[in-house]
Amino acid sequence: MTNSRARETTEAIERLYISMRHLFYRGFFKPSGVSGESIRSLLKTINPEIYGTMSVPSKLELDGLMYVLDRLPEGIEECAFIHLTSDEGFDKGSFDPIVPKKRRRNCYRIDEHQMNIEVLLGRSEIYDILTHLTFLFIEADKIRNLAFIQDENWKPTRAFKIIEEVVKGEKKFSRREKEVALIHLSSLIGRTFDETLNAYNTFGDDGNPDRLFKIIYHLGKVSLEDAKQSREREIYFSAILKERVGHHYFGEKWANKVKEVLFENDLHMRPLHIISANMHSVKNMLYGNDALKKKDTKDVDYKLYGDISDKKDLRDKVSKYALEEGMIYINDKSGSNIDVQIIDLSKTSLKNTPLSHLKYDGDDVIMVFDYAFGEQAFEVMDELLRPFEQKGEVYMMKVKSVSIMGKAGILEGGKGDIMIPTSHIFEGTADNYPFENALKLEDFKDDELKAFEGPMITVLGTSLQNRDILQYFMNTSWKAIGLEMEGAHYQKAIQVASKIRHHIAPDLFVSYAYYASDNPLETGATLSSGGLGLTGVKPTYMITLRILEKILQNGKKEVSAKK
Repeated sequence: MTNSRARETTEAIERLYISMRHLFYRGFFKPSGVSGESIRSLLKTINPEIYGTMSVPSKLELDGLMYVLDRLPEGIEECAFIHLTSDEGFDKGSFDPIVPKKRRRNCYRIDEHQMNIEVLLGRSEIYDILTHLTFLFIEADKIRNLAFIQDENWKPTRAFKIIEEVVKGEKKFSRREKEVALIHLSSLIGRTFDETLNAYNTFGDDGNPDRLFKIIYHLGKVSLEDAKQSREREIYFSAILKERVGHHYFGEKWANKVKEVLFENDLHMRPLHIISANMHSVKNMLYGNDALKKKDTKDVDYKLYGDISDKKDLRDKVSKYALEEGMIYINDKSGSNIDVQIIDLSKTSLKNTPLSHLKYDGDDVIMVFDYAFGEQAFEVMDELLRPFEQKGEVYMMKVKSVSIMGKAGILEGGKGDIMIPTSHIFEGTADNYPFENALKLEDFKDDELKAFEGPMITVLGTSLQNRDILQYFMNTSWKAIGLEMEGAHYQKAIQVASKIRHHIAPDLFVSYAYYASDNPLETGATLSSGGLGLTGVKPTYMITLRILEKILQNGKKEVSAKK
């Protein structure tokens, strides 16, 4: 049964992406039209774990709603018209950018009816946004059907009238009256009072305590106007966006800037180690002790790194010190949303770091760049590894290693555990990328954390996975250990550059390691259950330490060989 459901899900995911791509090139669609209904039907067939009770018509999915709204601009529930655009100069007008809590993208409220969302990261971002919007439309229509009597007049229920009263704010509600309103809200959305109260506190803040009421009200109201055809919902894709997607427009600008900075600092002919990771762990490990006047301890001081993660003043001190000691920081202006740090190891003292025992004395350069998103990983890596021209001469990147560290969903294990991939399998196809990982299972022996080694699935979208397909990947001969969104894209670019186009030397080594941000098979541990917090500190820094050890050991061997 699981295998047939897995096949059905795989087919639905493929069809969903084909449909989304078709609608993108068509230029627009109506969520309640034939195309929109087709996408909804496919999402319901998949029934992803992250969207919980989405397919239950009498119950609103609160965790999924919070997850989606954290990734979409504030106020989108009020808008019937959503335009996906490229970087088209809206920042030059009087519009204030709206940045979602959990996604680095600029959005602009054009008027009371329209929201524009800038898409700069390629197709994966378009699929991500459309998937979240489809979930939002499903929940909105659910609210409409629960809040209004379905006759020709669409008369609101008593519960919805009370919700409207709270939202309009014309009357001051006492605490007891607000609790009564929450009871009516809980009965409307099919949730217990306890669940609704928790959601009210989670969604709201001091500046907007009644946000949950407002979201429910506006989702239902916009859906009602769509059903009555007084203001039909529509999604548009701009002509500029359609023209730029797939042409590495932002990735090329980003890579050219990085190479320009390397050239300007006379680092372009040095051995280069590329790390795709967060913007703090490498910096904190190389500069943290000296910046904060701490003495390196025999064991790695994970508490110190936790304190730095938790306290802005400590983070600022480390950043200031790193820049004073020669670290180069590129604040990305290309539109790729990928910042860069460049570290010249010949100018970096390792004496007071967890790496002092390696006695490194080479002149390698480390380049750390921030996380890419889905297919964007191929774009930026492909452009970065290409030869470049400066002052009439063509230079090849002297890449010695590429290391990828990221968060991923784990299939066996829990939050914070570590995954060491041996290959990346691209979901929905038989495309596979086996490789020799410089990181091994024995590198991560630890009393607190577990580590797993095996194939990993590069998925089209983390929010599309259901229990059946995940169990299929884990329990069949695939024996997958986890899922993420960038690995196959990175490895494809590395193999093209090193083995086919010969843009870089073929003898580089690769390091891949991920720590578990969630277990999508475990109830209450999916991405919609919240972030890792300080649980992620130890696995992050353990992986960072092992990657840096591999880099420094390789550099040390090269120096010895030269001598």
